[in-house]
Amino acid sequence: MMTNHIKVAVDVLRNGGLILYPTDTVWGIGCDATNPEAVAKVHKLKQREDHKGMLVLIENPDWLNIYMDTVPEIALNLIEVAHRPLTIIYPNARNLASNLIAPDGSIGIRIVHHPFCEQLIRVFGKPIVSTSANLSGQPLPGSFGEIDRTIVNGVDMVVPEEYCTIHSSSPSGIIRVGLRGEVEVIRQ
Repeated sequence: MMTNHIKVAVDVLRNGGLILYPTDTVWGIGCDATNPEAVAKVHKLKQREDHKGMLVLIENPDWLNIYMDTVPEIALNLIEVAHRPLTIIYPNARNLASNLIAPDGSIGIRIVHHPFCEQLIRVFGKPIVSTSANLSGQPLPGSFGEIDRTIVNGVDMVVPEEYCTIHSSSPSGIIRVGLRGEVEVIRQ
């Protein structure tokens, strides 16, 4: 059954649509991270300013070389030792939607550890946007039932709740890394 849902989700992503899906942290709104029109739809749905950053999910650290000019070695070390979901903000992003990359050229990327997400990204073959499934300024939903109906009704596909294997209402930790090995903890 999961294969059918993966296929539908991939079709939605390839056609510039939005999905509502469980991740290894909170429920997220997702789209093709290389499609600027899809990224703009996420900002509009969340009712947030389009300069606010969103992170992307990948399923394999090897993909970092595709989306970064240079991957700081410290980032690979952090990924290896992280014991909970960790978003790393990297400098010099590339090959992603321009309206996803911060004005300073950075992007937040998390290597996802969630069975549905891993398979979805692997089959899709590109990173997907992951932003919390809430309206801008509203609290994070602790469960699917707490997601605002505006969000649920505003996406093209809702991934079935049965794939929510990790029951967390906590976002990931966030660390910014620099090209010279600088590390700044943004959120623990």
